[in-house]
Amino acid sequence: MPLMGQMADFPPGDLLPGFTLGQLPVGGRLVLKCKKDWRDASVVAKFPEVIVLSVGSPSGHTYRIKRPAETLLLLEGSIPILGEGSWRPALVRYDIRW
Repeated sequence: MPLMGQMADFPPGDLLPGFTLGQLPVGGRLVLKCKKDWRDASVVAKFPEVIVLSVGSPSGHTYRIKRPAETLLLLEGSIPILGEGSWRPALVRYDIRW
């Protein structure tokens, strides 16, 4: 199991061999590809085969989704990414007042 501090040693967009969603701790944050955009998510519960993520929506609410624990993650620097493509231009803008 890789240590969280070791993630910065990998080039952007690389697949860390064997780094899965199940290895993130409860409270761990990641960027998630949704149907139309990219959103912030955090791990809220872990089960042996399923990880529950809390995903923020642009309306200010959150919703939960389940993903298999063995789902592979990409890394951009030290940011875990679940999905493919360029996430920065399509990251959801949550509240323009802040």
